[in-house]
Amino acid sequence: MRQKRAFTTDIVLIDIIDFSKLTSLEQLEIIEYLTLTYTNMIAKMLKDSSKRFNDLIEGYIPTGDGFFCILNKKMEGYGTILGLNFSHLSDHIAKRYPYFKGIRVAVHTGEIYRFKDIMGNKNYIGDGLNDCARYLEIKNYTVSTVMISDSAFDSLKFFLGNSKYFNSILIRHGFKYSQMYEFKDKHSNLKKGCLVWLRDASIINLPSMEGIKLEINNR
Repeated sequence: MRQKRAFTTDIVLIDIIDFSKLTSLEQLEIIEYLTLTYTNMIAKMLKDSSKRFNDLIEGYIPTGDGFFCILNKKMEGYGTILGLNFSHLSDHIAKRYPYFKGIRVAVHTGEIYRFKDIMGNKNYIGDGLNDCARYLEIKNYTVSTVMISDSAFDSLKFFLGNSKYFNSILIRHGFKYSQMYEFKDKHSNLKKGCLVWLRDASIINLPSMEGIKLEINNR
């Protein structure tokens, strides 16, 4: 059998709060609206940039009460910013659907494998997905924040160190983060991570071609 190679990237997990308590019709309504809204959000984020959808996001994995978002490995470190975008937009969705309690968001940088499922579609498996899910177990979670692993935090710092554009935007929007929490997951494995949020929450778009050229010229 040909040896499969794992790759490391950012993984964003969206979990709909109290999804199981909704009726089947409400679940369908929320999933459909969430999918449409997030798809439109990403399209607008990419509108003025040179990137295509696949340059940012490689794939989605439905979880029943949410989904995993797999980032293109070239965008490692950007997952936290995307998670903040998802979190911000959910506040607006809650105003449309009173029974929607919001989402919890976790971000992790870890290893995953690609494979083709029974329908021939691209899918993913690996410890990175499992580890990402563990970060929703933390008891200190607060709505409007994003829980990120220590590896995702390191990836974000490296990403911002190489992008004056995103670094300046996060500073402008009041990027904050908590102390590093330590907790044991349900398998008694020690995890470390922190909560991040924006004081002035907003959708953060990818830079335009003009912004990219300006950043390159300033290096």
